[in-house]
Amino acid sequence: MMSESYVEQLVSLALDEDIGSGDITAGLVSDRAVARAQVITREPGVMCGSAFVIETFRQLDPTLVVSWSKHDGDRLGANDALFHVQGNARAILTGERTALNFLQMLSGTATRCRGYADRVADTGVKLLDTRKTIPVFRLAQKYAVTCGGCYNHRIGLFDAFLIKENHIQACGGIANAIAEARRQSPGKPIEIEVETMAELEQAIAAGSDRIMLDNFSLEAMREAVALTAGRAELEASGNVTDHTLQPIALTGVDFISIGALTKGIEPLDLSMRLI
Repeated sequence: MMSESYVEQLVSLALDEDIGSGDITAGLVSDRAVARAQVITREPGVMCGSAFVIETFRQLDPTLVVSWSKHDGDRLGANDALFHVQGNARAILTGERTALNFLQMLSGTATRCRGYADRVADTGVKLLDTRKTIPVFRLAQKYAVTCGGCYNHRIGLFDAFLIKENHIQACGGIANAIAEARRQSPGKPIEIEVETMAELEQAIAAGSDRIMLDNFSLEAMREAVALTAGRAELEASGNVTDHTLQPIALTGVDFISIGALTKGIEPLDLSMRLI
């Protein structure tokens, strides 16, 4: 999902933002000084973001050597060492915050997703992210979601239809919206949001590939699963919390979409020290 050019571009923007006209504090250190630094996590979690760390140090000094003790998707315990970096001391000090910003945020995303996924591991449901991501950082966050054991919904507005209430109204109804989607892009997946059982029946009749049950009660979800009987995939959305997640999973829906997988992420607490 993440290309080398994507990682390179984000790192370049982050370094330009941080360094500006120059790192005056790292300039206190001799340009001939060498150092070795270690990054540890102060809390348990799931690691994600190694490509951004590697690219950060590569752009600052290609001779820096980064050695990994953990890898993306690995579960971490408090005080685990994640990686070492060795080489020019100035470059290491300059890159520290940018590298850790990427690693902390993506590891925080992966950690949250792992927590959600673990809660429903004994069910058949798949947990999906949404488009509620940090602007321009979507592919990175969606990669982190997969490192945490959850799954990606559509990437953007281009790769699948998600026909919601306003689209339905503007198109003149559920059947019209789905028919027009089929006409315009026959190969694209079609998902439509419904708010009532009557709308669910219309969506099934119109041949939607997936149907989003918007804020359905648990009882209504179970009824929807029975009514649909496998004729379309069902995705539960809305009012998903730590308390409601497992009960929703047990209704028999195929997917649960959760904006919180990528919203309001708490970065993993990481620390770099010269050793």
